[in-house]
Amino acid sequence: MSLTFTLDPAVDPALRDGLLDLWTDVSNADGAVGFVPPVTRDTVRPELLKHLVAMAEGRTRLLAGHDEDGRVAATAFLTFNTHRLMAHWVWLYTVMVHPRHQGKGYGRDLMAAAADAARTFDGIEAIRLTCRGGLGLERFYGSCGYKEVGRIPGAIRVAPGDDRDDVIMLLPLS
Repeated sequence: MSLTFTLDPAVDPALRDGLLDLWTDVSNADGAVGFVPPVTRDTVRPELLKHLVAMAEGRTRLLAGHDEDGRVAATAFLTFNTHRLMAHWVWLYTVMVHPRHQGKGYGRDLMAAAADAARTFDGIEAIRLTCRGGLGLERFYGSCGYKEVGRIPGAIRVAPGDDRDDVIMLLPLS
């Protein structure tokens, strides 16, 4: 089976709750998506609401992947730059595949779908993302065509005495 990806799905309670469950489950599986486990839905909810507001304002677009049962299984948020000198590339945030679907190639499928989506945006020439060092994420994104273009040592503090690099990666779309 594969996931079905939709750009800009209608936000209804089922999608909202599915996003919240996905983000909570990925975080609790030690996914590098802005939290350190353990987290609850109430911990994640304010961050999800920020993304939903940005979507409503047209600053962010959601790419959602649903599994064969119709559950939200993967997401990526593509966010436009507001700076006029950087409007030719987008940010990719909160890239997640549910832990029950890890190891099936869905992460690569999600990254390819995100690149395909970005190619449809007027004037967009590249995707930029950052990831937490020390987890092998830069190797994964590299295998999807991204190049490491910068690294800030110790910029992410996941716990006292546990600082990780903030790795900056870029995918040219042409």
